[in-house]
Amino acid sequence: MADLTAAADLRVWGEAFTERYEVDSTGAQTIYRGTPIIHDMNLDNTGHVNPFVAAVVVADGDVSVGIAAENFSSAAAEVKFIECYVFPTILGFKSTIFTNADLGKLVFPADSGLLAVTVAAHPLIGTLWRVDDGYAWIRLTRPYIHTGG
Repeated sequence: MADLTAAADLRVWGEAFTERYEVDSTGAQTIYRGTPIIHDMNLDNTGHVNPFVAAVVVADGDVSVGIAAENFSSAAAEVKFIECYVFPTILGFKSTIFTNADLGKLVFPADSGLLAVTVAAHPLIGTLWRVDDGYAWIRLTRPYIHTGG
């Protein structure tokens, strides 16, 4: 998996629901809009969130919370919050891998903003709701506690 290097091209269907989360401040962070956001319990079990990046393996107990709604950066030890899209927001991600035959399938991040239906040790994003105009529309999941890696 390659990490996002710029904000993802996202669209919102209907109303956007957002929530602010405190970002883990043990190190400097750069997060781009469209990055999945998780509580990585191996890094920080105090409730702070982290971006899902290539170096992260989602493990039992990690929690998917949403998708970064903004670009974000912070220095180590700097306390900052990030705005995230959360359930029941429907987000459109640029994608050509899905068709309407895939509607209802669970969706995970695959690589650098790309989506997939089967990716081990990656966080659940949501359910494929619609495919239209070069976008895969994903209904974001409620906070989801991962089991089985």
